[in-house]
Amino acid sequence: MRLSAATAAVLAAALTPLALPAPAAHAAGTATPYDFNGDGRVDLAVGAPGATVGGQAKAGAVSVVYGGPTGLRTSTRTLLTQNTAGIPGTAEAGDAFGAAVASADLNRDGYADLLAGAPGEDTDGDTNDGTVVIVWGSASGLSGARTLVNYWHTDVDRYGQALAAGDLDGDGDQDVAVGSTGPVNLSFVGGPISRSGAFGGGSGAYFPSSYSDAYGITSLSLGTVPASGHTTLVVHGRRTGTDDAITHLVADPSISNYTDWMTDLPAGYVSAIGDIDHDGYADIAVGNDRETSADPAGAKGGKVTVLYGGPEGRDTSRTPLVVAQDTTGVPGTAETGDAFGSSVFLGDLNGDGYADLAVGASGEDSGAGAVTVLYGSASGLKTSGAKSYTQNTSGVPGTAEKGDRFGARVLISDHSGDHRPELTVGGPGENSGDGTVWSLRGTATGPTTTGALSFGPAATGVSTAGAPAYGSVLNG
Repeated sequence: MRLSAATAAVLAAALTPLALPAPAAHAAGTATPYDFNGDGRVDLAVGAPGATVGGQAKAGAVSVVYGGPTGLRTSTRTLLTQNTAGIPGTAEAGDAFGAAVASADLNRDGYADLLAGAPGEDTDGDTNDGTVVIVWGSASGLSGARTLVNYWHTDVDRYGQALAAGDLDGDGDQDVAVGSTGPVNLSFVGGPISRSGAFGGGSGAYFPSSYSDAYGITSLSLGTVPASGHTTLVVHGRRTGTDDAITHLVADPSISNYTDWMTDLPAGYVSAIGDIDHDGYADIAVGNDRETSADPAGAKGGKVTVLYGGPEGRDTSRTPLVVAQDTTGVPGTAETGDAFGSSVFLGDLNGDGYADLAVGASGEDSGAGAVTVLYGSASGLKTSGAKSYTQNTSGVPGTAEKGDRFGARVLISDHSGDHRPELTVGGPGENSGDGTVWSLRGTATGPTTTGALSFGPAATGVSTAGAPAYGSVLNG
């Protein structure tokens, strides 16, 4: 990997880039992320960072539910905690294992691997140093693990609070980006990464002073649009001296100056990447669910800003599309506290070649929550024909109740292998903080509630003691 530390000139002397030898040559080909057993169906990793494990509150857990011909199957699952045999570490109070997840075929063996962050992990006497665990994919699913290297122990805390994995530098290997707090708040570990032996090198980044070290990098999104071949990385944090959102598009991390390395984006807390208009360039949806009284970049009830891509990255000739619940054609009404944009995901729900947008509004109706789906087209995202789903929608299991937070996380992914992805929704507030996941099958016209599936922590082996917040994290 050729990543080098990206540092502003005034900070260059403070950070020494790592350039360790790369491992030997490897076999070509990589698996689809989150296809842990190589069957052509995407599996689901559900984070429950508040889960009690072995009597330790908020130690955290990850449930992996495998895909099948009819979609997700809770009968085929793997439960991962730091007390699971082969997983490094020990479940301790506050570790928050599963607070972030990512996936890539790190060792290029044809099976996707899972990365799970435990930002509350104490390491060598360093409170909340954080750690990231790699769990290896295989024909039988996930088994065996190792700890991802942290080259910057003295300059980071809460390592693993945000994760992304993919080919960041275009060399064909799968790399890892790790968000943390502290002066080095974004780290890169170069691929390929093997089951044993030395890691291939990495780098760390001091972000500009506009990023708060106390919050660090709070969220990462990464996507590759095949026609362009570019990997897009979007970075979220908080502005120094406030808790307002700050967001940037990160280009090639081998560039050594922020002028060329980072592009300002509309401020938000989450984002998704996909090709909405099928032109071969990555488009970005940025969610900001806060009111303007809490964040000047927010909006009443929350909003999502869609930015279209072009040959040079963001296409500045196209006006960004701002979508809220007061936008013509979008179901609902923008009301204070709706939190529209609390989660976003781009994927082709109806198989027409255009990426569609799922938007969570976890604060809708006093926190009962809702999800809105808007469809892509050759001209971009359409607001006509949008659909809304809640637990009161016919066919969706359960009943909408205050605090369920249905839509706190959304995911569009093909768990059945029929090329019509499912819409999967997390509601971590369901049942007083136990949390629940819903999955709606895909069709040629979008999600259907017929045969909709829902399951909570108990169905996948997670303790309901305390408030596990099951579904607060889904496939990154």
